[in-house]
Amino acid sequence: MDPILKKRRNRARRRIRVRKKVYGTAERPRLSVYRSLRHIYCQIIDDDAGRTLVSASTMSKEIRDSLSKGGGNVAAAELVGKLIAEKAKAAGIEKVVFDRGPYKFHGRVKALAEKAREGGLIF
Repeated sequence: MDPILKKRRNRARRRIRVRKKVYGTAERPRLSVYRSLRHIYCQIIDDDAGRTLVSASTMSKEIRDSLSKGGGNVAAAELVGKLIAEKAKAAGIEKVVFDRGPYKFHGRVKALAEKAREGGLIF
């Protein structure tokens, strides 16, 4: 099997497996992570209402200017994790459910999660 197709298939399976278990409510919204090669994005979502409550990314004005090499590295993910925690606290959100999506919990995704925890989010 083509390695690219295999990677896509495995990623789709992981995404389905994670999303079966993770659901955001008003009390515990879902912290969803998306990473591309150049940037990393995260949102806090209330699945009951179908609304995004808070979002942050390496494209945000607060972070964009402080990045020297772009948003595709662990340092940028840490900044996004810290920013999402600050915005969540301002919105009155303390507890979330972490949705890593189809990505393995290491590298940039892990760095974002750890900084969000340090910022005061509980998950």
